[in-house]
Amino acid sequence: MPISEVDLENALKKKFPDAQIACRDLAGDDDHWEVSIVDPVFDGRSRIQQHKMVQEAVADHDIHALSIKTAAK
Repeated sequence: MPISEVDLENALKKKFPDAQIACRDLAGDDDHWEVSIVDPVFDGRSRIQQHKMVQEAVADHDIHALSIKTAAK
């Protein structure tokens, strides 16, 4: 089931409350997303660890495609 931008952003804010978060619907169908998250919590973590943290934040949602961009600053 697709996820709205508001629901996606809320799920990410729950896990990353102090982050700068941007969500972009890539296909206009609420099922193909690109998210950019900037949060100091990513500092010192590998890209894989960062992306796993994001995937955990949205694990309860059925998202067909999710492009993830993360940064510590």
